[in-house]
Amino acid sequence: MKGLKDKVVVITGGANGIGRETAIKFWNEGSKLVLVDMPSLEETELQHQFPERMTYIQGDITTTDCLKQIDQATANGVDVLINNAGITRDASFLKMSEEQWDSVINVNLTSLFKISQLLATKMKAQNSGVILNAASVVAHYGNFGQANYVATKSTVIGMTKTMAKELGRYNIRVNAIAPGFIGTAMVRNMPEKVIKMMEEKAPLQKIGEPSDIAAGYAFLASDDAKFITGTCLNIDGGLVNG
Repeated sequence: MKGLKDKVVVITGGANGIGRETAIKFWNEGSKLVLVDMPSLEETELQHQFPERMTYIQGDITTTDCLKQIDQATANGVDVLINNAGITRDASFLKMSEEQWDSVINVNLTSLFKISQLLATKMKAQNSGVILNAASVVAHYGNFGQANYVATKSTVIGMTKTMAKELGRYNIRVNAIAPGFIGTAMVRNMPEKVIKMMEEKAPLQKIGEPSDIAAGYAFLASDDAKFITGTCLNIDGGLVNG
């Protein structure tokens, strides 16, 4: 990809799943990584695999302390922010607790706002930058038991469009990616009949891989996408049409 070498790339939720695959993709493109995630079993492997060009911040992205660490890690500038971190706390609407609602809003939406505002200010000062937000195909059609999660992902798409309008004058591009069914470790451990059902829903008759999403992030962050902003790219095997 054009223009990713030596770029400072911040990835939240960067130690596992899609975030980890995205980190590997950008590292292979020559980028300098700032990964932010809760402590996990895979973090040591990442640090051994990427001894250079990587800063790892262990922390809860909803806390002021974590925000300060991100600020310090990008003191010399930042080129790309990938708001990948997200959680689910599923329950049907009538049974959803206030804690389930608040925790998903705080991680998926409020932290995205705070981190984006912090780093967009740095990008404005340098007159360049890219912000990429993780949406979801459920934002387009809803999903039973996920009123909280769908609310955040629908809002992320709206925020992406608004941020693109406001930040474009500072040469900052803002886009989102809406993954469909992706074969993370969690999905791969589901019963075979559930995986088969996921595959049958998509026109391509298969689920995607974390590398498919990572490739989308890399493309949108690169100079190859220099005239793309304010869009949501569905990477879903055709699950959402139009």
